[in-house]
Amino acid sequence: MALLPETARQVDLLVARAQAEGRGPSLALGVVRDGDLAHVALAGEQPRPDADLQYRIGSISKTMTAVLVMQQRDAGRLALDDPLDKHLPGTPVGALTLRQLLGHASGLQREPDGQWWERAAGADLATLVAGLTPAKIAHPPHHVYHYSNLAYGLLGGVLERITGTPWADLLRERLLEPLGMRRTTYHPTEPYARGYVVHPWHETLREEPRTDTGAMAPAGQLWSTVEDLARWAAFLADPAPDLLAPATLTEMCAPVVISDPDAWTGGHGLGVELYRVGDRVYVGHGGSMPGYVAGLAVHRPTRTAVVDFANSYGLRAGHHVVGLAREILTLVLDAEPAAPAPWRPADAPPADLAELTGRWWWMGIEYEFRVDPKGDLVGGPVGSPLLRFTPEAPDRWRGRSGSQDGELLTVIRDDNNNPVALDIATFVFTRTPDQEP
Repeated sequence: MALLPETARQVDLLVARAQAEGRGPSLALGVVRDGDLAHVALAGEQPRPDADLQYRIGSISKTMTAVLVMQQRDAGRLALDDPLDKHLPGTPVGALTLRQLLGHASGLQREPDGQWWERAAGADLATLVAGLTPAKIAHPPHHVYHYSNLAYGLLGGVLERITGTPWADLLRERLLEPLGMRRTTYHPTEPYARGYVVHPWHETLREEPRTDTGAMAPAGQLWSTVEDLARWAAFLADPAPDLLAPATLTEMCAPVVISDPDAWTGGHGLGVELYRVGDRVYVGHGGSMPGYVAGLAVHRPTRTAVVDFANSYGLRAGHHVVGLAREILTLVLDAEPAAPAPWRPADAPPADLAELTGRWWWMGIEYEFRVDPKGDLVGGPVGSPLLRFTPEAPDRWRGRSGSQDGELLTVIRDDNNNPVALDIATFVFTRTPDQEP
């Protein structure tokens, strides 16, 4: 569904301002809603952008590498807590785990040794691994957030060793082709935007090299378009279950580490960045390569996202492509909030479920439980339905939210088979505050 005219006008204005004030040769942005590209905003003329023009997406490539790893985990071919040595044996950093590498919690050095890998011809996996030394661990694991491109080069090597398939081929077979992302490629494919550095004093352009990064490709090699990256954003909002279980994507979006410990507005999950903006949490990633910057921000609950690209290495005057994506995503969500689903009357619940509804008491606090349309038991302190329980066996329910997520609710019955208490992880709820547990 297209944006409302006033929302579209505001989006277009923000994009035009970012391109002009940031001195970007070109800037392209797409708004995604419910799996479709709802609006495209374009600015600049070097070259004149459109939704099919390729830009380099840099580290957004990492989100795809992470999904490939999770696919292999779900298939039973690896475990997230496997040490690196299990799949790439003999390295001096082999005690680090795949989970730590995915979440930038390993403490591994940010870059491989040698020339700046983003701007130089890449080496093969054997050369990358041979360059590892114990000194590559800059911090003990889980002590700090330490972003590591090197970690994703090694994860790409793990994928190749496990599957016997080069990373680029695996990516194409397992994600790009099934999602119809035909304009997302390893090498640039015309039409594509050339990438530049803008001279700080006379505003001329210097074209940057377009390298094959070799074994570091899983960290930032890819090229894509507004239309294709919109498909990827839609996948991160609501994945195709035959490619990735929704529960696995939710697992990826749980924080592994906080990336800004002073403000607590950013973090990192298993391959995705997490951004807190007000009461909302977005997932996504930024990307940069010499001459290019890109952004991806997704609000999973509303299946709304923004993707954007520019072909200069960093926008000036305080503008930032990932920040622009978050700003416009917030604008769209505020201006056009999703309509609530209509209420519909429910069928009568089974008797053994209906008798669990109503008021229960624990430690002088009144709780209320009801049945939702899915047949789950939901409740919490009166007016705050924070808890959800799904049926597991007769008189056994499993917590699926809040403080009781994963915990067991057991129904306690009297001699007449009437429910008289709920035992929730040893906390016993009774029908009146005067009853003893």
